[in-house]
Amino acid sequence: MAHHILITDPVPESALEVLRQAKDITFDAPGKMERDQVLASVGTADGMIIRSGVKVDAEILAAATRLKVIARAGVGVDNVDLAEASKRGIAVMNTPAGNSVAAAELAIGLMLALARNIPAAHSSMAEGRWDRKTFMGTELRGKTLGLVGFGRIGQAVARRAAALEMRILAYDPYLPDATQAAKEVSVELVDLDTLYTQADYISLHAVTSAETRGLINQTSIAKMKKGVRVINVARGALIVADDLAAAIKSGQVAGAALDVYDPEPPPAGYPLVGLPEVVHVPHLGASTKEAQVAVGVEAAQLVVASLVDGIYKNVVNQDVLNR
Repeated sequence: MAHHILITDPVPESALEVLRQAKDITFDAPGKMERDQVLASVGTADGMIIRSGVKVDAEILAAATRLKVIARAGVGVDNVDLAEASKRGIAVMNTPAGNSVAAAELAIGLMLALARNIPAAHSSMAEGRWDRKTFMGTELRGKTLGLVGFGRIGQAVARRAAALEMRILAYDPYLPDATQAAKEVSVELVDLDTLYTQADYISLHAVTSAETRGLINQTSIAKMKKGVRVINVARGALIVADDLAAAIKSGQVAGAALDVYDPEPPPAGYPLVGLPEVVHVPHLGASTKEAQVAVGVEAAQLVVASLVDGIYKNVVNQDVLNR
């Protein structure tokens, strides 16, 4: 029996080729689908491949009477109602490996941009000024980088930061093999308070959960070294925006570089947008040609493996596998 896949967002041709080569797989890939199109089409789908363009909520899941698996071409599954999917026995999978390098390189780039005032210096020259003294920077060599989260992306950042001759601390109580991973890249595993008090740069690489939401707040910022700089390419909800903005204005935090916001896009008046000490980019962590191909191909492989071979990988709602 053929398994039908609905692809709600554009994916690379190489991902479609994975599906074409698989046995017992048919698919629809019309490109960017609007919500009403998804509702009209999802009833025949055994699997879905999504990006961030469609919110797979209870209404869509109720219409998906045959659905068994959802593969997110990317890491975050914020746009999927996981509780409802679990209730209906639908496995939700993500593709954490495909964009790790892209996100790690962006984190390093943002850290360099902060250290050397690159965006502000560029803007100054674009406006016709030659103002070298204003943009005196600082070297990364010898500075301490604190990684909050030491999964694939955190480890990729650590390897690159080591090449810049930084001291690297990491905190991740949820990673089972953290000790071995840390040993491989000469990273010191520490508790969160130690990381806060010693880091010159803090780079966030955690998922959003009840424990991590608002992790960077007035209380945690007060523990940090004066003049610390914060980089976030993970999730906007890790930061209490008002608290970080106040700390930047007071000088407790020297600056921040942000790829993610809560909500997205940030609304008018968002407290961190527009501060001269903050570097902003519009959620570009996975926005490389290589990463987009990789996550699309991985999503297609996950769907084929689960539907055709009964092999489930990268399932974020693990409870559904116990049924």
